[in-house]
Amino acid sequence: MKLKIKITGPKVHEVGYRYFLMSNAIDMGLKGFHARNRTGENVPEVIALVEGDEETIADFKKLVETQKPEQSQVSSIAFEDYEGEIMKTESYAQICSAIQLNKAIPLLLDMRNDLKAVRKTSDMTLDEIKGMREDIQQGYAMTLRQVQSEIRAIKERLGMH
Repeated sequence: MKLKIKITGPKVHEVGYRYFLMSNAIDMGLKGFHARNRTGENVPEVIALVEGDEETIADFKKLVETQKPEQSQVSSIAFEDYEGEIMKTESYAQICSAIQLNKAIPLLLDMRNDLKAVRKTSDMTLDEIKGMREDIQQGYAMTLRQVQSEIRAIKERLGMH
């Protein structure tokens, strides 16, 4: 059995809806699955195609009617029989993994560059702290010598040697 599902609403894109549907399709063992974002009549839509036995399709349909991604806002859900070809669920999952990696690579490169900048700043801060520490140690050594000298002078005045 094959089914076309059209999920419409103001917030059905960029909320993980296709991945939500795909992970449930995998979990339920659907033979075929494909989903895509689309804008129909100026309203965001998710179009999903599913293929499997009648019972599993009925379970998936019920899930779509009762569950959705947390950030989504759905106005309507429509179901209709479908006659065309549907991609194997595993193939769709592989494509989704590639899409997500493609989105992640620029972010990872930005993070790497940010870490380099943080490391450079940290190294500069450590060098500054080391310099301050050396200044303090020199000052401490001078102060200690002065205190010792003053103690000797006081002892001499008091006649203590």
